[in-house]
Amino acid sequence: MYRLSPCSLLLAMLAVLSAPSWGFAQGVLVDTRTSVNFRLPRPFPRPVPGVEATQTSYKIESLEVNASLEGSIATVQVSQTFVNTGQRQLEASFVFPLPYDGAIDQLTLMVGNKEFQAELLTKEEARQRYEAIVKSNKDPALLEWIGTGLFQTSVFPIPAGEKRTVTLRYTQLLRKSHGLTDFLFPLSTAKYTAKPLEKLKLRVAINGKTPITNIYSGTHEVKVQRPSDKQAVVTVEQKNVIPDADFRLFFDSASDDIGASLISYKPDAGEPGYFLLLASPKLQIEEARPTPKTVVFVVDRSGSMSGKKIEQARGALKFVLNNLREGDLFNIVAYDSAVSTFKPELVKFTSDTRDAAIGFVNSLFAGGSTNIDAALTQTLAMLKDGDRPSYVIFLTDGLPTAGEQNEAKIAQHAAAANKVRARLFSFGVGYDVNSRLLDKLSAGNHGQSEYVRPNEDIEAAVSKLYRRIGTPVMTDVLLTLEIDGASNETNTNISRIYPGIRFDLFAGDQSVIVGRYHKGGAAKVTLSGSINGEAKSFEFPAELIASSPDDSNNFVAKLWATRRVGEIIDQIDLHGKNQELIDELVALATQYGILTPYTSFLADESSDVRDLSRLQAQADEQLAELDTVAGEYGVNQRAAKNAFKRAKAASGGGGYGGGAFGGGGSYGGEMAPAETEKLSASGGRGTTFYDAKEGRQKLANNVFSLGRKTFFRRADRWVDSTVTEEEEKKAEAIERFSPEYFALAKRLGKRATPYLAIEDAVVVKLDGKTYSW
Repeated sequence: MYRLSPCSLLLAMLAVLSAPSWGFAQGVLVDTRTSVNFRLPRPFPRPVPGVEATQTSYKIESLEVNASLEGSIATVQVSQTFVNTGQRQLEASFVFPLPYDGAIDQLTLMVGNKEFQAELLTKEEARQRYEAIVKSNKDPALLEWIGTGLFQTSVFPIPAGEKRTVTLRYTQLLRKSHGLTDFLFPLSTAKYTAKPLEKLKLRVAINGKTPITNIYSGTHEVKVQRPSDKQAVVTVEQKNVIPDADFRLFFDSASDDIGASLISYKPDAGEPGYFLLLASPKLQIEEARPTPKTVVFVVDRSGSMSGKKIEQARGALKFVLNNLREGDLFNIVAYDSAVSTFKPELVKFTSDTRDAAIGFVNSLFAGGSTNIDAALTQTLAMLKDGDRPSYVIFLTDGLPTAGEQNEAKIAQHAAAANKVRARLFSFGVGYDVNSRLLDKLSAGNHGQSEYVRPNEDIEAAVSKLYRRIGTPVMTDVLLTLEIDGASNETNTNISRIYPGIRFDLFAGDQSVIVGRYHKGGAAKVTLSGSINGEAKSFEFPAELIASSPDDSNNFVAKLWATRRVGEIIDQIDLHGKNQELIDELVALATQYGILTPYTSFLADESSDVRDLSRLQAQADEQLAELDTVAGEYGVNQRAAKNAFKRAKAASGGGGYGGGAFGGGGSYGGEMAPAETEKLSASGGRGTTFYDAKEGRQKLANNVFSLGRKTFFRRADRWVDSTVTEEEEKKAEAIERFSPEYFALAKRLGKRATPYLAIEDAVVVKLDGKTYSW
């Protein structure tokens, strides 16, 4: 077991307070025998010119991470099972980089049941060891970790075909900045495996002394359980996945009823900056009753709803009725060609009115046409109290076939009837709906649309939404962000905030808001709204960074870009084409590698990302597909658009497999096996995107993002999207594995090493200069 002395740990703790702290790598196996040509395994290997094929290889069968976070200390246990898939015995040394400026203590490493000693190398010693391995094996992979310290175990054997489980235990100091605690686990080292990981499990238990409010991962889709307001359990589980992103988790604590924290990122002083704001109420607000609300359920009972649909709709209605609370008002509106209601006006929720409403629900049957216009205008006219939060859950499975049938007029009528800023949640059931109409209705009435595919359960979809909105805590919230005495309402320095500056905060839910700024500095976040009818305001200090020291928070910019892409498509869909918006859509796609159904042509190797006029013309042509409003294709387009708009994490995160979706959402399901085969042609690099016509994910293996850069494959090389044709011609050629190659890694550090570790030929711009290797 290796231990840091108390003095060393104290010095490291002081360093953490002033510098970024990164998580601890789970490590890789390296065959250190000079007589054996060993390269880190890849799931999709390709022959490398001048390099002999390796005879030793391994796969990571499973990876399990358990972490306990208390205060500023993380206690972590990592268990990896390696399988020797090569033809020879592997004489393995377990190599793992130290975190940047991080403090590690009480480290224990076991192989099977045997404890192994580890050698600690300083940054410079580790650099020499990394470079020696890279030069010897002609494998650039370890360059990713140059600039870090290193632990390396003594050698242990793994016979061909056998497996070994390596268990690592350690404690680590956590970074804390502006109220947020930051836990990072460098999961991406697990991409060096002969085959995808069969099983990946991460479990992080958080125990706080004060209530935990916000919990957020910008890299992975996480499940969060809250045993109490001071405890949380965060989990990630994936199968057959190749991790390509490190796991990052943020959380904060607050004694107030509402908690908020802000993360900012500004790539360079002269470029725009981006912020991400997390806001949520405490899990349990003491001495406070849930805010009384109004809920009206508007259900389609036309002929097409017969059979299973109407049964599931009844189940959804009963779920809502059984989860209303004392003080709530409600009603049920059922419509076909005519409109009928449970009661002429809103009624107070009691056990008696609930039972009577369930009787009304049981009497619903399907038959007739679909008069959406009359149903919504009559519903919204019932809502007269603007001081109460009001929610309309609107369900339909068809096109408007009775009454007003023009989608623009239906949307106008609904907006005009909504006098109390009620939020309308539209559910489109099946593929026979006018999806653009539903999006117009939701957008014009402060809500959102959901789409339930034919094989999905209506009750499950509605109950999922209602669990989120069923307990409003702070309503009609207004976000104000001030810097230099001017707010976002009066200062153009802060702009393009998504999903907007007005929202509601619900118990157990978290708002994730992103925006853009130009000038950094000390800032103040104010959330003002109503709690139980009483005006409340909460202020939080924040910082909009003037220039980020590294790209660790680059996910903030990409999340903003993902939502901006969704907003652009929505504006074009609902209001028509606009050349400025088309140009911006293309620019964001090339800068961030965010492929949509309207920019997926960028993945074609024949597309020239420098020919903007041609790309804009192609996008203009593809956007005409938005004229399809019904059918599977029409619904898929709106579902994909909404996934971009409501993305909680940057697009494409989490690696290949595991349900990653290029739009940052889950709509679209798994990637077909034939798509993953394309990875072999690109050395395992690519970007997933959603094909709305085929209704599934696809892989674009001619484009990928790494750090702040996006690369496009052109001929036999990867070209940085920011490199012009003239710059490419004048690029400084650096021979791989030469002294100049390692000198560049040493001089630029993490600004260069991720790109130096790419096996294929690369053209990249670094610090204003273009290089090729």
